[in-house]
Amino acid sequence: MKLNQFTRTAMIAAIYTVLCFIPGLSLISFGAIQVRIAEALTLLPLIYHDGIYGVTLGCFLANLIGAATGINPTGFLDAIVGTLATFLAAECTYHLRNKLVKGIPLWSILMPVVFNFFFVGAELAVLYMPDNKFLGTMIFGAEVAVGELISVFVGYLLIRALEKRGLFRS
Repeated sequence: MKLNQFTRTAMIAAIYTVLCFIPGLSLISFGAIQVRIAEALTLLPLIYHDGIYGVTLGCFLANLIGAATGINPTGFLDAIVGTLATFLAAECTYHLRNKLVKGIPLWSILMPVVFNFFFVGAELAVLYMPDNKFLGTMIFGAEVAVGELISVFVGYLLIRALEKRGLFRS
């Protein structure tokens, strides 16, 4: 990895992590019903491949710090499950970026929503509804997906603005 790629990756990870702990945003960044504004950055792979690593590292750090400080009610499990969901979503976002629906990379935009629905929904079901994991996954997954939809909408607006300015181009 070149120094400028490493620097961008670290910068994205730092921004993601900080966005999860800004007073006010930290209250809605963790738990079953969440709107993690930092997840807007999961669309960076639309314009920048190394965004995959930045958002993955940022998610891992945010979940780890959240668990260590007690802000993240799902604990250290989220550092693994949530990070895996973010990584897979970012990879798919990158690989589907050229599949457009009416000029919009809709499939890419939906990847964070889909992966978080299933992964984080299942994680929350295991923790909070262990007797009915399927129903728990559907309920918690839907709650997480709504917040994720809000985040990726913000992210798409961010990406459009960044594309116009050529920021993060390799």
